[in-house]
Amino acid sequence: MESQPLLRIHNTLSGQKEEFAPVQPGRASIYTCGPTVYRNAHIGNLRSYLAADWLRRTLTAFGYTVSHVKNITDVGHMRQEMLERGQDKVLAAALAEGKTPQEIAEFYTKAFHDDERKLNIEPAHEFPKATENVEQMVEFVRSLESKGYAYEVEGNVYFDVNKFEGYGKLSGQLAKGLEEGARVEADPLKRDQRDFTLWKAAEPGRELKWKSPWGDGFPGWHIECSAMVLRYLGDEIDFHTGGVDNIFPHHEDEIAQSEGVLGKRHVRTWLHGQHLLVDGLKMAKSTRNTYLVSDLERRGFDPLAFRYLCATAHYRTRLNFTLRSIKAAQKGLSRLRLALRSGNGRLTKKAQREGEALRTEFWNAAADDLDIPSALAIAWRTARSRWPLEVKRDLLLDFDRLLGLDLLKTDAVPDVSSEIRTILSDRDTLRRKRSYVDADAARSTICDKGYEVRDGSKGSRALPLPAWVSDDSISSSGDVESFLEEPERVDLTVSVVAQQGCAELERCISSVRRWLGDTKSEIIVVDNGFDDDCVSFVDEVAANDTRVTVFHADHFLGSAAARNVSLRQARGRNILVIDTSVEVKGDIFSTLDAALADKTVGIVGRWGVVTNDLRSFDEADASGDVDAVEGYLMAFRREMLREVGLLDEKYRFYRHLDLDFSFAIRNRGYRSVIDVDLPVQRHDHVDWVSTPEEERERLSKRNFYRFLHKWGERKDLIASRQ
Repeated sequence: MESQPLLRIHNTLSGQKEEFAPVQPGRASIYTCGPTVYRNAHIGNLRSYLAADWLRRTLTAFGYTVSHVKNITDVGHMRQEMLERGQDKVLAAALAEGKTPQEIAEFYTKAFHDDERKLNIEPAHEFPKATENVEQMVEFVRSLESKGYAYEVEGNVYFDVNKFEGYGKLSGQLAKGLEEGARVEADPLKRDQRDFTLWKAAEPGRELKWKSPWGDGFPGWHIECSAMVLRYLGDEIDFHTGGVDNIFPHHEDEIAQSEGVLGKRHVRTWLHGQHLLVDGLKMAKSTRNTYLVSDLERRGFDPLAFRYLCATAHYRTRLNFTLRSIKAAQKGLSRLRLALRSGNGRLTKKAQREGEALRTEFWNAAADDLDIPSALAIAWRTARSRWPLEVKRDLLLDFDRLLGLDLLKTDAVPDVSSEIRTILSDRDTLRRKRSYVDADAARSTICDKGYEVRDGSKGSRALPLPAWVSDDSISSSGDVESFLEEPERVDLTVSVVAQQGCAELERCISSVRRWLGDTKSEIIVVDNGFDDDCVSFVDEVAANDTRVTVFHADHFLGSAAARNVSLRQARGRNILVIDTSVEVKGDIFSTLDAALADKTVGIVGRWGVVTNDLRSFDEADASGDVDAVEGYLMAFRREMLREVGLLDEKYRFYRHLDLDFSFAIRNRGYRSVIDVDLPVQRHDHVDWVSTPEEERERLSKRNFYRFLHKWGERKDLIASRQ
């Protein structure tokens, strides 16, 4: 660059963009909160590391000498009681196999480095481990204690929040009334529950512990970063990066610790990346929407397609990850790489001038708070231009210093076979002769062989497509057409959804088919992310029974979204939703049909619940009106969906989804009834049995609070009050 743009970065501390003024002229220091290495980093974690990488690449491109430190929080900080309660089963299993905490940490540290390499994240200059810096942490705590910011109780040392006047200035929360950090349980030893732990006394049986002036113990969660920033980068640094979930309490506490010891500012600019959502929800193990880099690779994606996807959204905005979006990103990346192989026109001074103008625009975008989406758009303008290859190539490779998309990747666009080249040539001839019908047939032949055809002014090209492009799986309920406004075609639609439990799925479908008899019906099966050979079973059933339609989801869509796939496709006058835990033992279909002929009835089933207060529910033990029909087996007229709408897709876990749907129907003035004499048998619910107890309680509560927020004041809907 002939002239260096003025770099302006949003500072979380001030809430504004600020001009970068380095602590040391010509140098820049970055500290990044690194991974906790007792599990794999998921792609949500890695998005925040991409933001730090783009910051570092920008600084380097602008001529600064960068010092980058990224800490490794190793397993020494895992509390013994968490292991004993089984709160981290991966770690507990590894320990049960005889692996030491150090071996576990080394395994996941290597996995983290591998993931960063795959995403083209430049390695930090230092990766200090927490367990190798405990001595510095002890000295840091001693200094806080000597300055009056810390106090000791029974071997535990706490930071006295009331002693630090500026507490809350990063997160915007005032110290008075602050709740304790989410990772810290209530501690009766504290003077004030807002105080946070600097040093924790070792509990009995703890393997990793260190000696200290307060007895054997281990450092608190926040102290490691304060100590290592000071040791590796000095008493004032330019940038501290992390995710928005680090702002409070982690970085807020870090400011209090560091400024308490140093008596001055220790970070000039705080940079925080926003959350990565998956299917509209925050990524979490409990919602079954966590993805690793290896998960993307297993599905045939280039990991850099994820980097490309992240480049399409500003680091301070939320980004919604879906398999549809990563597919689009993979295509975009492949096409951008392809642009380095083609160019038009002669090398003229005008083309060079226009190219230089775009170069300036690109780096100005980078300088404006890392506006990578705008920079990527400029790269695309370059790729789509009619400039000669020399100009395009020079610009795109310069831009790739920041983008990090490996645009010169040699295997990005493999050569096509001679057969495809021949068909492509013949098609070009047909197009010139205006034999478009035959040309379209040739295109179809090429596409059937796994290629995409792209037409241009200089002829056509065939691009090999990844395996997932021709895959007919779905990524959301919106991927299927809705037939709800079309006329009914059959008397009954049976909806079956399963994510696990092959034997249960086979038993359920077989029993439904056995007793359907001559009923004019259809069965819609949604494979909600099965990863075993049950996929072949349902495909075989569909191949041999014209009543059966199967949809394969390319990942777990969530309970409500998967069920909505079948509801959108339903053509039946009535719809029966049946869980795979239910086995049909006789003709239930005529009974349900007769019940729904009563227009006062909105929903009917075998099992139901009743309530007096909408806070607690009991199973009904007799036929008749109930407050909600349970989702194991529930039937309703298809027209009901036009009144109440589809299921609420925020319910990713199945529990209480049926309550919400039943009350939506009751809200329209219809009755909910059950028939306890229906010939069915309910077996163990595979999702419930396979979910750890603490997790299913958490998921159930989350769904129940969602139900209460919506219906909790509607006591007029309780059946006994009608």
